Amino acid sequence: MSKFRPWAFWRRLQYGIGFSTFCIIAGGAFYYINSYTPPTCFDSVQNGIEAGVDCDGTCTRICAMSITHPVVEWAESFKIQDGQYNAVAYIQNRNAVAGTPEFKYKFQLLENGSLIAERSGTTVLPPNTVYPIFEGRIATTDGRAPTETRFEFEPAELWLPATYIRNQFRVIDLNLENADTRPRLTTKIENTELTDADAVETVATIFSSEGKPLTVSRTLIDKLASRTTREVVFTWPNSIAKTIKSCEVPSDIMVVLDRSGSMAADGGNPPEPLESAKVAAQNFILQVQSSTQIGLVSYSASATLPIEQVLTNDKQIAAKAATQVTMGKDGTQYTNMGDAFATALAELTSERHRDNARKVIIFLTDGDVTRPVNPATNELDRDYAATYALEKAKEAKDASVTIYTIGFGQALQKEDGSMTRDIELIRNLASEPDLYYEAPTIADLEKVYKQIATGLCEEGPTKIEVIPKNRPVFAPLQ
Repeated sequence: MSKFRPWAFWRRLQYGIGFSTFCIIAGGAFYYINSYTPPTCFDSVQNGIEAGVDCDGTCTRICAMSITHPVVEWAESFKIQDGQYNAVAYIQNRNAVAGTPEFKYKFQLLENGSLIAERSGTTVLPPNTVYPIFEGRIATTDGRAPTETRFEFEPAELWLPATYIRNQFRVIDLNLENADTRPRLTTKIENTELTDADAVETVATIFSSEGKPLTVSRTLIDKLASRTTREVVFTWPNSIAKTIKSCEVPSDIMVVLDRSGSMAADGGNPPEPLESAKVAAQNFILQVQSSTQIGLVSYSASATLPIEQVLTNDKQIAAKAATQVTMGKDGTQYTNMGDAFATALAELTSERHRDNARKVIIFLTDGDVTRPVNPATNELDRDYAATYALEKAKEAKDASVTIYTIGFGQALQKEDGSMTRDIELIRNLASEPDLYYEAPTIADLEKVYKQIATGLCEEGPTKIEVIPKNRPVFAPLQ
């Protein structure tokens, strides 16, 4: 039996520990040299001090969980011509330093819930800004008109620190001209930085005084050299005067008075209700904005020619013309609404109409449409006469005229108090349903004229916002 020697045991233990340590170190070195891959920002694994997969920590990419999602401030589409629309959305990115070079979006234009057009795209989204996104000339199915515009975007996969110079451009000297004929917005844009800017997309939006977007245009600046100023022009293919209700845009108005036989139904000398209707029209003329031009035409079986008053800025002369309207004396005085619209439109498209003024017809009638007769039968045909009136009103609408219609007098009511079938016609003659008014009495008519006078333009100035879109500089991935 051998004797236990402690010193030998401890020596063997030391040898064992040393050998094991050597094996571990050698194995680790072999693994490190041949198999180990250090953490990177491109290995699709959350490792190192990353807060997510290949993001935050030492990585340039910013984790989606650290991002405040963008917000759609508004999205709207604006008619260019029948079946074609420009669509715009304002997107707010509240992240102080994070932007994305790949912001994927989609516009959807809908008519009463049905999709009639769609357009997708990809753009950059700078940090800490409101960024306009514009898609032009979107064609709708069968030329239909959208009632709703939706803007959707995909969650961005790549968020990076970005440098965005919000004040690189300065917009000065806005000037809107020819709003009704050849709309043109001229401005000057200054590049305040020491670097040139290439391919600067610039979006101009006109808002109502309440902040509602009314219309939009876009232009592209090919190059804007450093510390220089350049004139930029935005145009529209059609009138925008009736879209912009600011008092800064003047109005050219034709007042149209019914002098058919029923306007003498109450009797008297002078006849009523024509006399009171003339006084109401006179008061209306005297209370419109000082920048307004106004004219007047009356009608029965046809419109009066020459008309009682051509467009004038002298309100006293126009008001006097209203008082001089008289009943015809050549037999039964029928009602020809179509000729009244045609005559008013002719004056609004004459040389007296101002290029920068909206065109307006304020049309009053108290009863059935009875003229013209149907040429196929040479007899009274109310459906034919109504169709003719609608056609002539449409010609005015197509010429960018805003039409207000007023159904006036007790003649429009049946004995049970309900309205006659022509109310639907008078409503359809107006540019929009809410531009149709009913005025059974003279007091009602006075109120309606006052509503129209105050509604022709909004209180407060129209806001015009021009945004040059410079591209952000994104940090390189690492």
